[in-house]
Amino acid sequence: MDKVLVVTDLLVGEGKAVVKGALITTQYRGFLEDGTQFDSSYDKGQAFQCVIGTGRVIKGWDLGLMGMKVGGKRTLQVPAHLAYGERQIGALIPANSDLSFEIELLEVLTRDE
Repeated sequence: MDKVLVVTDLLVGEGKAVVKGALITTQYRGFLEDGTQFDSSYDKGQAFQCVIGTGRVIKGWDLGLMGMKVGGKRTLQVPAHLAYGERQIGALIPANSDLSFEIELLEVLTRDE
């Protein structure tokens, strides 16, 4: 039985919602199953931007951020098949890793703006 994506809102935002094709700006931390942090936009001192719903980021993000509103904070528990699957990513993320993310949504831009 495949594990499923678990989405937990820590704080529900009141701004614009994420839709497919939106350019989003986030701050995030990524963790391995054992709690080891493997990535953090906070540590880099720069927010992370990506287009959602178009395969530019891992599937867990494409699915897990839909409908999230600006100002919100959310955790995603992403099973390996919705993350990097059988690929090892650098030295920090082993193959078949379940990952978790803490994500803060700062901005959503859609084509009509």
